[in-house]
Amino acid sequence: MIELSVYSVLYSLLSRYRVVLLKELQGERYLPIWIGQYESEAIAMRLQGTSVPRPLTHDLLLNVIVELEGMIQHILINDLNDSTFYARIAIEHGGELQFVDSRPSDAIALAVRASVPIYVEESVLEKAGIVPSPEIRLGATSEEDKLDVFRDFVDTLDLDDLGE
Repeated sequence: MIELSVYSVLYSLLSRYRVVLLKELQGERYLPIWIGQYESEAIAMRLQGTSVPRPLTHDLLLNVIVELEGMIQHILINDLNDSTFYARIAIEHGGELQFVDSRPSDAIALAVRASVPIYVEESVLEKAGIVPSPEIRLGATSEEDKLDVFRDFVDTLDLDDLGE
């Protein structure tokens, strides 16, 4: 397993689709995952330290796990099949580690709330990981500029194939 961090949440003004960009902690690879608008907002709100007066869905799920004396240990993006990512939430309960199937977006939203590690299987990162070209990075003067390559990637995708 390889540990990742949330590097950015990217969006296109031309569509409702979003990309969460994860980066391996001990390397140069990034893992872009398409996610929904609401999940992207849930992740971004938490990363920005924004709070809401009432719990949102991911807050509620974390509260339920904690109230039932469980503890999220980590999340794992464990598979990529037919362009669909799969994840598991590792929950310790009663001295046992249990795994719950999840969409990666929901698992990531929980991970940022619980401040737990995000992992990916090496095979998934090998299939879907990307490394920015050194030529592109040389001209980047800030972290914001370094994201331009990913924005260009998102803006040039044909989203008609995704369906509804």
